Amino acid sequence: MNAKDILIKAVQCDKEGRILEAQSLYQDGIQILMDVVADETDAAKKKVYYERIKEYIDRAEQIKIRVQKHAETGEIVANIPIDENSCGHSYRSLFGKYLNTDVKEILLDEPYLTERYQFQNLLAFAELAVKQSKNLKYIRLITKPDSKNPDGQAAILKQIKDDLAKREITLTIKYEPSLHDRKIVLSNGYIIKIGRGLHFFKAISPLYSLGLCDYDFRKCLQTDVDIWRTKNFS
Repeated sequence: MNAKDILIKAVQCDKEGRILEAQSLYQDGIQILMDVVADETDAAKKKVYYERIKEYIDRAEQIKIRVQKHAETGEIVANIPIDENSCGHSYRSLFGKYLNTDVKEILLDEPYLTERYQFQNLLAFAELAVKQSKNLKYIRLITKPDSKNPDGQAAILKQIKDDLAKREITLTIKYEPSLHDRKIVLSNGYIIKIGRGLHFFKAISPLYSLGLCDYDFRKCLQTDVDIWRTKNFS
């Protein structure tokens, strides 16, 4: 897709309230335009390009500020303490009711995605989101890069991305080596903050025990879940 098509789609997403996807598309389109400008020798054309680039940079920055304010404000509506070895705390039980038809976009900050069980947890969350949020169109995942096996991590995330694409849901992955915070931001105005992120379940033993598929049967590590309500950022 060329810069024009990408930026047209970005503006369309922006108008439809899919601002996380719009931000990503603006950034992609801007980068392509920057590459075009680098090769342009006509001063007049360069000026036009720079004007358009500034316009799209401003739009992307406005979205960034909007999302940051959304994630930093609001009031707490639930605090759920999870005790060591307790059960009954699947993603559905904890926050499934907030993943409703008003959710078009999800921002997921999950630093640790390197181990098999961590990818399984990500898939369990994605399954719930796809099933519950019928109008979901976009997920932005931010995680740390795997320093030991970056290619393996990228390959698994691409499999998940391709599978979501079959359901007309776009997944973008951003790697931030210094990422620490864990949160799930829903475009309907709810923010879920879990002390341990998605990974608060203990391994089941033996493997073929209750809890293999239904996480409500799994024992948990001690953590806390805070659910905040703020304005719908769409």
